[in-house]
Amino acid sequence: MSALLPTRMVSKPWGRTALPVPFSAPDGERIGEIWFEPPPALDTLLVKYIFTSEALSVQVHPSDVQTLTAGLGRQGKEECWLVIAAESGARLGIGFRKPLGAEAMRAAALDGSIEQLMVWHTVAPGDFFYIPAGTVHAIGAGVTLVEVQQNSTITYRLYDYGRPRELHLDAGIAVAVGEPYPAHLYRHVPAEGAARLVEGPHFRLDRLDGAPDAATAARYAGAPLLVIPLGGEAEIGCRSVKGGGCALAENLDAVAFSGHCLIAQPSR
Repeated sequence: MSALLPTRMVSKPWGRTALPVPFSAPDGERIGEIWFEPPPALDTLLVKYIFTSEALSVQVHPSDVQTLTAGLGRQGKEECWLVIAAESGARLGIGFRKPLGAEAMRAAALDGSIEQLMVWHTVAPGDFFYIPAGTVHAIGAGVTLVEVQQNSTITYRLYDYGRPRELHLDAGIAVAVGEPYPAHLYRHVPAEGAARLVEGPHFRLDRLDGAPDAATAARYAGAPLLVIPLGGEAEIGCRSVKGGGCALAENLDAVAFSGHCLIAQPSR
């Protein structure tokens, strides 16, 4: 059941015409995201690389409960980001400096001041953020990151720097949490060593440095998982998976790890 996942390049107005190795953009296209198509065995998870040359919109995603209530099915979206590279001064905007009510948020979205009301984190490689549903957020220019998320495409844009794209103020403000971002959802992952990144209601995520320890192996045992090499590689059966790839493995025992890899799996 192991397999390399097909990739999809997604053009974005804030993307890049030159991508970091091992990726390459088609001539003249601004590629903002590379998606790994979710396999049927793990279709609740989506893994992406994101590359920015300009800031993304200020946006928010709903929860499973909110989408079910709205009749949209189980399409909520919680996500997390691991920064891989960042230009000097690159930032991520997450949450607000102080509590913000719905009408104040609407006014700030309409006049553009919402950007100044958010908290902006200057980032470096290894910075990790978990983004719960309802968190107002924006990825700034000059960032390369890996995103692991619930497999949902529902994004409500609140502000888009004047780009001619649709905004979703009613839907977005209805699900947005007008509060500061909880500090415990951020951490810096050291350059060396393994790290448990997420053990949440929707998925788990770990960064390995070589083979997993016994506790990590027990958490992932007996179920399929996704393998995302970073600075290392993985052998799954007779198949080698290197940086820039993502693969499905039928279980952890089928994988031999070398160097830094992410592993992800839906929560059970």
